[in-house]
Amino acid sequence: MRAAATFTALLVASLGFGLSSSGNLTAGGSPGGSRLAQTAGPPLRIRPLAGPAGEGSGQPQLTASNRGVVVSWIERSGAHATLNFAERQGGEWSRPRVVAAGDDWFVNWADVPSVVRLADGRLAAHWLQKSGASTYAYDVRLSFSKDDGITWSPPTTPHHDGTQTEHGFASLFDLPDGALGLVWLDGREMKGNHGGHGSGAMTLRFASFDRAGRQTADTLVNPKVCECCPTAAAITDDGVVAAYRHRSPEEVRDIYISRFEDGKWSAGTAVHGDNWRIPACPVNGPALSARGRSVAIAWFTMRGEQGQAFAAFSKDAGRTFGTPIRLDDAGSMGRVDVELLPDGSAIAGYIELAGSAAQFRVRRVEASGARSAPTTVANIESGRGSGYPRLALDGAELVFAWIERGGTMRVKTAAAQVHEGNSQP
Repeated sequence: MRAAATFTALLVASLGFGLSSSGNLTAGGSPGGSRLAQTAGPPLRIRPLAGPAGEGSGQPQLTASNRGVVVSWIERSGAHATLNFAERQGGEWSRPRVVAAGDDWFVNWADVPSVVRLADGRLAAHWLQKSGASTYAYDVRLSFSKDDGITWSPPTTPHHDGTQTEHGFASLFDLPDGALGLVWLDGREMKGNHGGHGSGAMTLRFASFDRAGRQTADTLVNPKVCECCPTAAAITDDGVVAAYRHRSPEEVRDIYISRFEDGKWSAGTAVHGDNWRIPACPVNGPALSARGRSVAIAWFTMRGEQGQAFAAFSKDAGRTFGTPIRLDDAGSMGRVDVELLPDGSAIAGYIELAGSAAQFRVRRVEASGARSAPTTVANIESGRGSGYPRLALDGAELVFAWIERGGTMRVKTAAAQVHEGNSQP
């Protein structure tokens, strides 16, 4: 009982869970039939990379393109925040460049900016800027660069409701003909507090911008979603798939998928019926990766008093998913990431939480349910200060980014060679 209580207390403190009136986290069912088959194979050999981020850096993000991996992060000095990025080519990080800076940004441990390399070679970036005095009054800001980040276009916003409410947790992705798409959480309908217990609900919206930077769409994807869980998006041969934490009238907050096909978003469907009932946002979103019509997804849920991380596979571009495969061994804080490999297996990242210790771990999983032994990338803090560790595939290597905290905070990076086949990392 003491171990369970300790785990729950750590989870509440680190993730910002709300509690029910009885003071307990409420959960319904959980993934059943999760297969825990272990496969032989050596662990990943983690190799530190000389990172481009300086002291005081945080909010890491990794994105991949056919030119390499981009790492972005924020550095702060008082109220002043700067979004920086570097690109990995030839195994080394480039010199860091500045995207934008400001004294009125919203800087948050879970709602982080990004820099992406688009298919046409341009760079796109987003960050968050305050729109009012309220804590959660902020906007998504977008900018583009045609010269590898030397100069950036004047920032714009994908939303035009004019409300001083939350607009964040954006996921950027390529669209055909050099266009950019993004989905984000949009609080324009929320008239009560951030928890959404007033009138109105948090929504999920989509926007697109053409090659010239002109906005071409601003539409609703889902009318009621969890208030502060990160979103995810990936490109399949059938179109875009977006993943997010849904919110039902009964406060069930499971992970849902919507697909963008023929210019329309499909109604959201649950990846798996976790039936997790919780009266507040767990700040724990899903991760997606796709190749062709294959999709891998990772997510976090609760079973009784224990947090658990799972992955699942789809062979039909996200219409249906197979049996969930558990990622953690003793318990998890979630904060997942995932990369689908060419051989159809996936590498999933998550935070393992055992007692008071937290570790950024990865393991290979297959659609059959087979799992490799886990590899610990780094020991990290168990609170919010550890943020969301990231991973991305760079050719035959995985690249990792996370926050190291000691006397100061710094974004660290590492790499590991991937050996495909037979579930051997």
